[in-house]
Amino acid sequence: MNSTVLPSTNLIDKYGRHIDYVRLSVTDRCDFRCVYCMSEKMTFLPRNQVLSLEEIFKVAQAFSQLGVRKIRLTGGEPLVRSNILSLVQNIGLLPNLDELLITTNASHLEEMAGALKAAGVTRINISLDSLNAATFKEMTRTGDLGQVLRGIEAAKAQNFKGLRLNAVILKGRNDHEILDLLHYAMQMKINIAFIEEMPLGDVSDHDRLETSCSNDDVRRVIEAVHPLTELSMQTAGPSRYFSVAGSETRLGFISPVSHNFCESCNRVRVTVEGRLLLCLGNEHSVDLRTILRDHPDDGLLLQQTIRNAMDIKPLRHYFYEKDAPQVVRFMNMTGG
Repeated sequence: MNSTVLPSTNLIDKYGRHIDYVRLSVTDRCDFRCVYCMSEKMTFLPRNQVLSLEEIFKVAQAFSQLGVRKIRLTGGEPLVRSNILSLVQNIGLLPNLDELLITTNASHLEEMAGALKAAGVTRINISLDSLNAATFKEMTRTGDLGQVLRGIEAAKAQNFKGLRLNAVILKGRNDHEILDLLHYAMQMKINIAFIEEMPLGDVSDHDRLETSCSNDDVRRVIEAVHPLTELSMQTAGPSRYFSVAGSETRLGFISPVSHNFCESCNRVRVTVEGRLLLCLGNEHSVDLRTILRDHPDDGLLLQQTIRNAMDIKPLRHYFYEKDAPQVVRFMNMTGG
């Protein structure tokens, strides 16, 4: 592969935002069926439409050569992808990469946490929306809470640079567990972020406008019990972090619906079918799969295609705004 680097190695969009973070989806498949992520009966992509591990690595390499310093592997559930550790190892060896991150439901962490650490993963985000086995099963449709908690413990034992829980709160489902989830994170001495549900895809389980829970509401519940102090820490993503009095846990809020953070957006996504998605809440995208398959040895063309795509990165998304187009792809198709 011709991997010569283009003269300038920065990705900057037309609004002056420096893109140094990419989220690469390695699969649209998952062993869970979380109610806010996908419909109960999903049709997954045929194998020939999915990027091979070699193609995903070429994309990661091109972004690295263009100045990206943080790469996150997502899905679906990335750890169900066959031979995923080989991809992790190869990306982990890329020069100038500051962070290799992964987002997982933890169902396979019990047996894979050590191998991920050895392969170069620095930080892990783990989805955990309930500590009640019945509620957890209801929200994931197929998940085993015990298996997930063992996975979290296995990851904690590996002393990753960063470990964080991600919780999506839905009214009438798990909004009574806000403090329980925070207290679990505090007990484990790991960080936690509360994430507002994003309106991606036509979920079959609930009406999002009825279950939507603002992080302002979540914060009020927490502050009624725990004093919070906002931190100025910089992270790979859009979290606003707070310290919790008397605890090592850092509490994050990711609020794409109630508090638009697009002006500081530093990231793009690549779906497992090779769409370079310039915004989570819009359909602006570029087809990288065709480049990879029609010109498999032309690294410069791949880099130039990525660089040119920055010109169509939109200023912001428009979740729930009047006359805004509905995003029909599910979160598992987007890359979490």
